[in-house]
Amino acid sequence: MPASLRLDHVTKQYADGAPVLDGLTRTFDAGRMTMLVGPNGSGKTTLLRLLSVLAYPTAGTVRYGDLDIHAHPYRYLQHVGIVHAEAGLPEHLTAVELLEWILRSRGKWTGRATERIGALLDDLSLDERRTNLLGTYSSGMLKKTQIAAALIADPEVLLMDEPLRSLDRATTEATLDKIEGFVAGGGLAVVASHLTSGLSGRADDVLRLGEGKPV
Repeated sequence: MPASLRLDHVTKQYADGAPVLDGLTRTFDAGRMTMLVGPNGSGKTTLLRLLSVLAYPTAGTVRYGDLDIHAHPYRYLQHVGIVHAEAGLPEHLTAVELLEWILRSRGKWTGRATERIGALLDDLSLDERRTNLLGTYSSGMLKKTQIAAALIADPEVLLMDEPLRSLDRATTEATLDKIEGFVAGGGLAVVASHLTSGLSGRADDVLRLGEGKPV
């Protein structure tokens, strides 16, 4: 069973501006999906960047079980699948090559890896262009690739910022089913999305950020 993610009095402040997050204490538990909600600028992406170790807290700590994730980022990230709001994928690889690299880099390459990659891309409706370079992909194809990359190595933690953006209806439903199945299997998911209609009925918890800020 995955561990919990715990934020202890976490503050994030940029330069001399007001804190985006101010003394946040929160526990995200395994087997649950938490939906982040709040107006633009409320700190949803900032929180996900902290949990992804793309940003460091100004004060406070984030722990995965007993592990300080910012002190030991490599050990922590071996357990994590991430979908960022922007793709940022290597344009010189294909979707298949990217997933192969993830499995090999995490020591999870097996004799059935190629079959697993194909099945996951089929589920997300990434068609025959999966063998084309990522630099030629549409925004929807890039998002499908991001989701597949986040899931392929069987992570324990799933962090997703706008995972439904640019997806067609069928792939949106497939993605929601994937998240739901991941959580049902004991995974820990934290998701932020402006497209909340599909997520709200499936989320176990809601964390509201930036109460009182204008939308």
